Amino acid sequence: MRLIPVLVLILALLMAACAEKPEPVGKAETVKPTVKPIERETLYEKAEERTLSTATTSLFAASGNCEFCHNGLVDRDGNDVSIVNDWSQTMMSNSARDALWQAKVSSEVSRNPHLREVIEEKCAACHMPMAKVQAKVDGKTIAVLDGFLKDGELHEIAMDGVSCTLCHQIQDVNFGKEESFSGGYVIDTETPKPDRTIFGPFKEPAMALMMKNHVGYTPEFGSHVEESELCAVCHTLYTPYLDSNGSVAGVFPEQTAYLELLHSSVNKSCQDCHMPKTDGVRISSRPMNPNMLPERSPFGKHHFAGGNVPMLQALGCYTGAERTMEQLRTAATLTIESAAKKGDEIEVIVKVENKAGHKFPTGFPSRRAWIHLKVVDKDGNVVFESGKPDSDGRISGCDSDEGKGYEQHYDVITRSDEVEVYESVMVDTEGQVTYTLLKGARYIKDNRLLPYGFDKTTASEDIAVHGKAAEDLNFVRGGDEVKYIVKTSGSGPYRVYAELLYQPASYPFIADLQKDDTEYVEKFLADFASVEKTIAVSSAEAVVE
Repeated sequence: MRLIPVLVLILALLMAACAEKPEPVGKAETVKPTVKPIERETLYEKAEERTLSTATTSLFAASGNCEFCHNGLVDRDGNDVSIVNDWSQTMMSNSARDALWQAKVSSEVSRNPHLREVIEEKCAACHMPMAKVQAKVDGKTIAVLDGFLKDGELHEIAMDGVSCTLCHQIQDVNFGKEESFSGGYVIDTETPKPDRTIFGPFKEPAMALMMKNHVGYTPEFGSHVEESELCAVCHTLYTPYLDSNGSVAGVFPEQTAYLELLHSSVNKSCQDCHMPKTDGVRISSRPMNPNMLPERSPFGKHHFAGGNVPMLQALGCYTGAERTMEQLRTAATLTIESAAKKGDEIEVIVKVENKAGHKFPTGFPSRRAWIHLKVVDKDGNVVFESGKPDSDGRISGCDSDEGKGYEQHYDVITRSDEVEVYESVMVDTEGQVTYTLLKGARYIKDNRLLPYGFDKTTASEDIAVHGKAAEDLNFVRGGDEVKYIVKTSGSGPYRVYAELLYQPASYPFIADLQKDDTEYVEKFLADFASVEKTIAVSSAEAVVE
């Protein structure tokens, strides 16, 4: 059997082409999200419009072939845990339909048209992986914008996204090594159906002959499907960057969730958090007599909840959006550690805590979180406000939202135009802020909240803290503390409101995307207009006499 890496090294292709702390007075409370579903019935109609594909190729079978047996499942308590239904509500399922991804690919191609083939192959590796692998093996062109997204031989398999027979056919080869990152997973491209191996987490697979006859795969136990290293093949991603002359100057750590997890003390796998466990599941609805199949425990529900609520809403995946909101509520918390009057000032200390196993936010650098803090007097008049969002996703007083570069990290905030924003900010080889991935050479700022056990003094350059947070003694493993000093006016008692807000697509990122006049940017902007841009993750309040 011949095993080949699915992604050729892109770089080679490009070359060829302080005061006393008062006593705590407030506690955090997780709040319901500010985001609301848009026309709920319409969303369900949109979701139902998608009929799962039953397309097949020599290597793959789309998800519609799998739902025949792997839907209609329940756990020991009778809860619906249908694999394909759950997966279809995720961004994994919709990776190729993601309008933001389509828009960003078209933007990068528009800005670097001479690198179109390289960009599209790179992006297809993890968003249209089955089509990308099949095209590579068949010697066909790998094209996204005028290829897989259009009607054609591999369109259906491409639009099935990160699907069942992609993940479950990945071989345990080079796991956790650089060769496996950036879409460097390995698939058996030699063995024909029905003898192709498909891996699962349970020993002694039952009804193997039925699966072999129905879809052409032979199930086999593979412990690696429960390892973080499986997720790392796409969620540790390096992209090449260009200098001012358009020449390749190196590679850039675009997202590094797996490496962040390794540097933490969080003793969990990706699957532990993103595939919540249940017990007593017979993993096939065929045969009709369920006693012919053993109960499997623990069983990982295929929820794959991340942080992209707006796009799931735009796609009509309301169940997935709700699960994602629940995931965000467990990812980070905010508390008011203290709030007290000192002379003519109010001093507030806000603590944010990262509960995830990686940075928060992690992943693609369009994401950001920030603290919105407001102080009002006894008559409800606003005395002070930092981090106020508007309906377009803009943060009042934030430099990046006003076209002034980027907002620095703060330990102490005294003015309303100072905002504590947790984000990663790219710059090009000239040191200018950029939102173009192929220009992103390094991070000038990365103060995303660190997971527990993450030592910023020993972190490698690829996952390091950058900017003023590196020297902030209150920015530590597991969270951050920010002090607000507010000049008072009006009369007390004063009420302090604080919340941790989050955006998967920041205002300046979207503003930059709007510069490109492509059909996919236009489509994304239309989809994005109908959803809320900002999500409340956690909040707290306190009263100061």
